[in-house]
Amino acid sequence: MRAKPDRALRLVKQLHERLAFRRRTRVLAAILADLVPAGTNLLDVGCGDGTIAYLIGQTKPTVSIQGLEVMPRPSCLIECREFDGTTIPLPESAVDMCLFVDVLHHTDHSEELLREARRVARRYVLIKDHLCESRFDHAVLSFMDWVGNCPHGVVLAYNYRSKAQWNRMLSACGLRPVSWNEVLPLYPPPFSLLFGRGLHFLALCEKS
Repeated sequence: MRAKPDRALRLVKQLHERLAFRRRTRVLAAILADLVPAGTNLLDVGCGDGTIAYLIGQTKPTVSIQGLEVMPRPSCLIECREFDGTTIPLPESAVDMCLFVDVLHHTDHSEELLREARRVARRYVLIKDHLCESRFDHAVLSFMDWVGNCPHGVVLAYNYRSKAQWNRMLSACGLRPVSWNEVLPLYPPPFSLLFGRGLHFLALCEKS
């Protein structure tokens, strides 16, 4: 007898939280916090449930954090506003830094969002996303995305880019990486051999 779809998705969600989500959020929040100066006014675009931003705030209590989300969750751990996924509803230079954590590959409007982030940020845009250099990379990333996001109803565009494509887009949007990190220990062995291996990057970008 087959499990009902909603029951199957709940099982996927439980397994993902147990095996990957908790470690990933803890490790990623710690790495991100090192790049967020004390006293920063931080805007987390596409904040999800707010866990990563909340953990950054726990590490850096003087950081002021607000979130934006297309589908705000009632259980979000930070203050969150709804937006249309393309236009950031803030004036120019309204925040010190914009943050995107695995958001830009979920949209067909990545360049528009980056230009908006550059507009509303005084200096920095901080990006965690994926690198895709082959069809195999695309297959692995698609599987990861489905497991991590489908149970939450997140739109899956599977819009991955190579490092060269990222650099071209950042340059076109007036952003210059001042820090680029591809060594992110998000998954424990042996999962890191498949789901780590250069599929992730973290870039601190300055307005050029």
